Amino acid sequence: MNWQGWAEIALTLGLAVAIGWPLGVYMSRVWNGERTWLDPVMRPVERFFYAACGVDAKKNQTWWSYAGALLAFNLFGFLFVYAVLRLQGVLPLNPQGFPGLSEHLSFNTAISFVTNTNWQSYGGETTMSTLSQMLVLTTQNFVSAATGATVAAALARAFTANRGEGVGNFWADLVRTTLYVLLPISFVVAVLLVALGLPQTLSAGVIAHTMEGAEQKISLYAVASQEAIKMLGINGGGVFNVNSAHPFENPTPLTNLITAISINVLGWAAFFAFGRSVLAKKDVRALVLAAAVLLFAGAATIYATETMTPPAQQAAGVETAVNMEGKEVRFGAPATAAWAAATTGASNGSVNGMHSSLMPLGGGMAMFLMHLGEILPGGIGSGIAVMVVMAILSVFVAGLMVGRTPEYLGKKIEAREVQLSILAVLAIPVATLGFSAIAAVLPEALKGLMHSGPHGMSEILYAYTSATANNGSAFAGLTANAPWWDATLGVAMALGRFLPIVAILAMAGSLVAKPKLAPSAGTLPTHGGLFVGLLVGVILILGGLQFFPALALGPIVEHFQVLAVTDGH
Repeated sequence: MNWQGWAEIALTLGLAVAIGWPLGVYMSRVWNGERTWLDPVMRPVERFFYAACGVDAKKNQTWWSYAGALLAFNLFGFLFVYAVLRLQGVLPLNPQGFPGLSEHLSFNTAISFVTNTNWQSYGGETTMSTLSQMLVLTTQNFVSAATGATVAAALARAFTANRGEGVGNFWADLVRTTLYVLLPISFVVAVLLVALGLPQTLSAGVIAHTMEGAEQKISLYAVASQEAIKMLGINGGGVFNVNSAHPFENPTPLTNLITAISINVLGWAAFFAFGRSVLAKKDVRALVLAAAVLLFAGAATIYATETMTPPAQQAAGVETAVNMEGKEVRFGAPATAAWAAATTGASNGSVNGMHSSLMPLGGGMAMFLMHLGEILPGGIGSGIAVMVVMAILSVFVAGLMVGRTPEYLGKKIEAREVQLSILAVLAIPVATLGFSAIAAVLPEALKGLMHSGPHGMSEILYAYTSATANNGSAFAGLTANAPWWDATLGVAMALGRFLPIVAILAMAGSLVAKPKLAPSAGTLPTHGGLFVGLLVGVILILGGLQFFPALALGPIVEHFQVLAVTDGH
C-alpha cells in the first residue's frame, strides 16, 4: 500500500460522486418533465414514440397500473431477446456464422439482460452474432437501466404528493430516461472511447500473423458503443468474455478511469435527482454519505488485502509486494480494488480481474457489498430506491427507541410501509440462501464446479448472490452454462429484480395517498451525522441477514466435499 494507491481509489470513487451531482440535477428535470437543452431535438422523437405506441404520456397511473406496465414491458423484452438468440443462426448480421443458442442459455441470457444483471454464461466473442449484440443485448442495456430509473421517479412523486392518486406514467418515464439521459451521454462516451482506441466496426474480425508464422483470428465488434452503455447503464455483459479486462474494451489507464467512473456516475446521479425531486437535498446527502463511506471502506479492505503476500507464496518463502494473480498488470492493485468495490457496489458485472483471484477477505468483501442490496450506489434508480427503503427502516427503528411516530421526508411511516420494506430487503437473502443450500447438496449442480470444499461453497454462494443482487460477476470457477445453473440463476435474477420493484411501487402507492406533513418539533432529523450512523448500522445489520447466515451453510460443506469426491469433481 502507498499514498498513490489510496489517492487513485479516492479519485476514482470521488469523481463519480462529483460528476453525478450535476447529472442528477439534469436527471431530475427529465423525471419532472421540465425543460432541458435537448428538448428541441428530443421532443419530436419523444412524441413520435408515444403516437406510435398509442400512449397517453399525461395519464397518471396508480401504482398497480404502473407496476403492471413495467412487468408487461419487461416480459415482452424477455420474449424478444429469447427469440432472437434462439434464431440467431438464421438471422442476418451474423458474419461469424454462429448458431442459435440452446434453450437454457437463451433463457438465462434473456432474463440476465432484461433484469439489468448481465450475468454471462457464455463467451461473447465466441457465441453472440453482431445482430444479437446490437439488437437485443445493447437495447436491453438501455431499457433495463431506464426501468430502474422509473422506480425511483415514481417513489419520488409519492413523497412530494399530498393525498395524491397516481405515481406518474411508466411509459413517459421509460422513454424520457432513455432519450434524454442514457442515449446522449452514451453517445459522448462512445465517441470518446473510439478516439482512445476501442474498435467500432461491423466486421467479424481480422487475421493476425503471429511471430511463429501462424494465423490467429481476432474478433471485432461495435465495441465502443456497447461499452459505453454497458458501463453507464451499470450493466456489465460486455462483448468479450473477460469484459473490461480485455484490451479491446479497456486498452489504457485513461479508458480504465473513464469506464470505472462510468460504472457509478449515473447511480450517484439518481441519488441527487431523487433529492432534488422531493426537495430534500440535505436528507439525500446523508444517504450519499452513508453509501460513500461503505463503498470506500469496501475498496480500502480489498486494497489492503491485495497488497499482502498470498499465504501460498509466504509458505514457499516467496515475498511479493502485491497479490497480482488474475489481476490487470497494466493497472495495478489500486485499480483492481476500485473496480472490485465499484462493480459489486454498483450492481455491475463487468469485472477488471476475476473476483476468484482476490485474497479470501477481499473476495468476501466483494460478496458482502452485494449482500447490502445494491445500494452503493446500486443500479440507476433502483439503488436509491432500496436506500430509501433502508432509511424508512432506520427511522422506524429510531422511532421505536424514542417513542416517536416514524416520519420520513414528510410522510408518516406506518405498518404497511414497514411490511413492504421488509419484503423488499428479504427478497435477496431468501433467494440467495435457498438456492445455495439446494445447489450445495445436489449432484447435478456440483458438476459445474471447478473446486470442492469451502472455495466451491463460495463459488455457489457468490453466484446466487450476484444473480439475486442483479450484479452479474462471478468467482470464475463455476461452469454455469448447464441446465440447472442457467435455469436457477435465471429465476434468482427475476426474483431479485422484480420482487423489490413491485414492493417499492406498492409502497409508493401507499405513500402517495398520505398527506404531506410539515416538519415539527417531533420530527426525527434525517440529514445529520447521527442519522448517517443509524443508517449505516441498519444497512450492515440487513446485509448480515444473508452474509452471516450464509456461514451457517458451512456444516453442509462436509457433505458437499464427500459428494464432490465420490462424484469425481
